Amino acid sequence: MDDARRTSASPSPSPERAARRRTRVLAGTAVGVVAVAGLGTFGAVQATASPSAQRTAPVAAKAAGKDLTTSRHLSVAAATRAAQAVLAAAAKDGQKVSVAVVDRNGNTVVTLRGDGAGPQSYESAERKGFTAVSWNAPTSQLVKNLEKTPNLKDIPGTLFLAGGVPVRAGDAPVAGIGVAGAPSGALDEEFARAGAKALGE
Repeated sequence: MDDARRTSASPSPSPERAARRRTRVLAGTAVGVVAVAGLGTFGAVQATASPSAQRTAPVAAKAAGKDLTTSRHLSVAAATRAAQAVLAAAAKDGQKVSVAVVDRNGNTVVTLRGDGAGPQSYESAERKGFTAVSWNAPTSQLVKNLEKTPNLKDIPGTLFLAGGVPVRAGDAPVAGIGVAGAPSGALDEEFARAGAKALGE
């Protein structure tokens, strides 16, 4: 009974206090709406300020014939034929090798790792082919150049060991064949020459 009396006897808020409370609630709601609206505007600004929107159109330029150069490259079919000829020559001699054929720019076109060839032979073959085409000379000859200029071996991607030969069209190199895995560089180079010879057949 006392609880009921206390509950019913609790004074109701005055009209001024109720008005102030409503004002606070409305003001808080308004701030929340402004904050949400502000975030939406910020997101819109961020979206329109993306780097792609600031890219300029590419400049069109016409290059005249005298400004261009051309080069010749082995086809994939020819490179594959040369690589297979290398493996056939090595197998005939009982050797397990890897062979790489690179294009005029030193990019690998075909790489074949023969059955049982050592893991190191794969990269070595590529580097020998790269070295041969870069200097347009067999790597067995280039090894001799190290006596005069030993820092040649520091050029990235090169390997100055016998086993790489260039493939030429006229006097210009169009590819390089690198072979690795045989007991000697002389044998590697013999097999590389067999691959180059197959291109003329």
